[in-house]
Amino acid sequence: MTGASDPLATAVSWLFVPTTRPDRFAKAVGSGADAVIIDLEDAVAAGDKAAAREQVRAAWPRDTDVPVVVRVNGPRTAEFADDLAACRALAPAAVVLPKTESAAQVRDAAEASGTRVLPLIETARGLIHLDGITAEPACARLLFGSIDLALDLGVSDDRALDSARCDLVRWSAANGLPAPVDGVTTAVRDPAAVTRAATRGRGWGFGGKLCIHPAQLPHVRTAFAPAEDDVLWARRVLAAGHDGAAAVDGEMIDRPVVERARRILHQAELAARDTTS
Repeated sequence: MTGASDPLATAVSWLFVPTTRPDRFAKAVGSGADAVIIDLEDAVAAGDKAAAREQVRAAWPRDTDVPVVVRVNGPRTAEFADDLAACRALAPAAVVLPKTESAAQVRDAAEASGTRVLPLIETARGLIHLDGITAEPACARLLFGSIDLALDLGVSDDRALDSARCDLVRWSAANGLPAPVDGVTTAVRDPAAVTRAATRGRGWGFGGKLCIHPAQLPHVRTAFAPAEDDVLWARRVLAAGHDGAAAVDGEMIDRPVVERARRILHQAELAARDTTS
């Protein structure tokens, strides 16, 4: 279980960087992303996996406060064990486990890598085993692999994935995990599309979004930051106190309302810290 001070728990913008471009590792860390994912899976051709691991070792970002994690190849691949062994030597903040489908896979990946696991949920089997996956102590936070899940389910309308989004949010909350991280938006040069997707993800209860280009980062951060009206409302709620009789904007203040106000102000503080850092 992760705490509020854990950077993996509070990270909003997550930037993928391909292992095949080690010259971009330092740029990714300095891009303003809250977390960086070095990708050994989709970004690397089948015959280049061993060379990619060596590139990661040689160019691993050091002396940074930005959490750096590694997406390894999936549990059913021949590269899985070697990727985890490489991660044990590098000590990333976590490993991203593609196509996670069981708590045992999370546990095995954590033991082999020596670090926590970010399960990437992108198959139907992963969805139906979310109860066990999120209850596994090595699970740091869920990531949503929306594109691969759509392929696995055979759907082309993104709205068909809404029930899956609900499942990730529900099981994360049930087992005390941070809000999950939404999937990528492939429209790299369309800021409006990124903003719409991030805003929708926040409305579904996600706490961040995966990005595939640095240009997407500021739009994701803005979409997940509380609106100024919400911040002002939260301040009024906390200023009014909680005695069972007070009301703000016609709404009676009870414990859930106070807690919502506190969360909004906490999110605003995190967003302000990111802007000034």
